[in-house]
Amino acid sequence: MGAGKWIGGILGFMTGGPLGALAGFALGALFDNSTKSDNGGMFGQTQPEDTGYTGHRNSFLFSMLVMASYIIRADGRIMHSEMEYVRQFLRRNFGEQAVNEGQQILLNLFEERKRMEQQNPYAFKNTIRDCGRQIAANLSYEERLQLLSFLAEIAKSDGHISSEEVEALKEVAVYMGLSAQEAESMLSLKGDSLEDAYKVLEISPDATDQEVRAAYRRLALKHHPDRVATLGEDVRKAAEEKFQEINNAKERIYKARGIK
Repeated sequence: MGAGKWIGGILGFMTGGPLGALAGFALGALFDNSTKSDNGGMFGQTQPEDTGYTGHRNSFLFSMLVMASYIIRADGRIMHSEMEYVRQFLRRNFGEQAVNEGQQILLNLFEERKRMEQQNPYAFKNTIRDCGRQIAANLSYEERLQLLSFLAEIAKSDGHISSEEVEALKEVAVYMGLSAQEAESMLSLKGDSLEDAYKVLEISPDATDQEVRAAYRRLALKHHPDRVATLGEDVRKAAEEKFQEINNAKERIYKARGIK
């Protein structure tokens, strides 16, 4: 599947602001190459009836890559396992060509970060903050939660998450209008301990049974897969997997407490 099919043109809310500026740099070289291809390349034309959907989805995907570039470099290193997770994610959902182009976007973003920080050590961080605000203004709460979930999976992909990555993920969450607690919840998904389960439900172990039930109902509502269905079936499927992990956490707590 060509890039024109997975990230399309500069559409949606990333046409301006800090995301648009980064897109101009990160996608510029790919634009030069892909416009020569038969399928229209990364900036391939979309049908008028698809423009709204495609633009919103593309903006979500590019936002994920921008924020991933910040998370991956949080500890000063680019781990092969983290890049491989991104490659697998793109391959699974958007096809082989998207793997190479998505990887190149990340490499371009790393290069831009290096250039910006040579001039001002805080320049890229400030840009990420502004990108977060742009994302918060244009993505729904549930869509931002799913984006945060993807970022947490990238951070965990090498089997070890550094304190710098944890802090970077919490920063990004707050920039996007979410909370540090929600970042911890995403990091605890797929954990098998009771402590992880409480973090997933965003409550403390001394919560009452009534508070546990209320916490689960609240999470089940805000993480329901239908709430991100407009981003595409692939994103919805990922949300279903996340929803199942939330259910697993709830079941561990219910079993430990004897809640029926």
